[in-house]
Amino acid sequence: MFKEKLLTGKRILITGGGTGLGRAMAEKYLELGAEIYICGRRKNVLDETAKELMTAHGGSVKTFDIDIRNASAVEEMIEKIWDDGPLTGLVNNAAGNFISRTEDLSPRGFDAITNIVLHGTFYVTQGIGKRWIQDKIKGSVISILVTWVWTGSPFVVPSAMAKTGLDAMTKSLAVEWGRYCIRLNAIAPGPIYTKGAWDRLSPGKDALSRADGNPMGRTGELSEIQNLATFLMADGCDWLTGQTIALDGAGYLANGASFTHLANLSDQDWQDIRDKIKSANDQDKANRTT
Repeated sequence: MFKEKLLTGKRILITGGGTGLGRAMAEKYLELGAEIYICGRRKNVLDETAKELMTAHGGSVKTFDIDIRNASAVEEMIEKIWDDGPLTGLVNNAAGNFISRTEDLSPRGFDAITNIVLHGTFYVTQGIGKRWIQDKIKGSVISILVTWVWTGSPFVVPSAMAKTGLDAMTKSLAVEWGRYCIRLNAIAPGPIYTKGAWDRLSPGKDALSRADGNPMGRTGELSEIQNLATFLMADGCDWLTGQTIALDGAGYLANGASFTHLANLSDQDWQDIRDKIKSANDQDKANRTT
């Protein structure tokens, strides 16, 4: 679909790049010639991903185990990257989310999502953006959002709030930083299977059940977000900025907010969901190094 080595000379950081959508985008960028940096909280996962991607495609993938909620750690990571040379692109993919009745949320649960999605993403974006401005370098930022930025959504309120904030950041900085030739765009994907997201947003459900009501009758494919993210990161459409693009088979246009069906769940259903999410979280935490 794309010219071979289209992204040669690009140096791109993907937050949350060890698994899921982040890994998929990192792989596509690497295949097309970019130098890749990935960060996350599980060093073993990051290192294994880097090894597998370089074995498959060659090139360079460097890793940073970091909690982006820590602003000073973000600054340290960016300084180390700049020691190699300046980035040309950033993908804000790191996130946290799970389904819950809002009345059941604890302050800690709320903060666990918003501190990553909103605060951490801002720290990374600002840290890289100010260096681009200082060094007079053109840059491109892609943030991975959700279609709830237009509709809101019940049972994922912290994520809906934080992702809407990133939509505002995308629009605001596109205007503020446009004079520096820094572009900011976002992708709002519908359901695309990744284990981490499925375990917390659709525990016990298969892809077919998530496709119910979608006008195209299916969920998304990783290749589709890879291709859209490549188009947004590549040169050739430099006047495109400040946009959030839905990649969901017209799902949100047809159905509005996600997760409205959860209103019919019983107390026991919610307890079962909490147990499944806790199990997924425990497995994830066991591998974290930051």
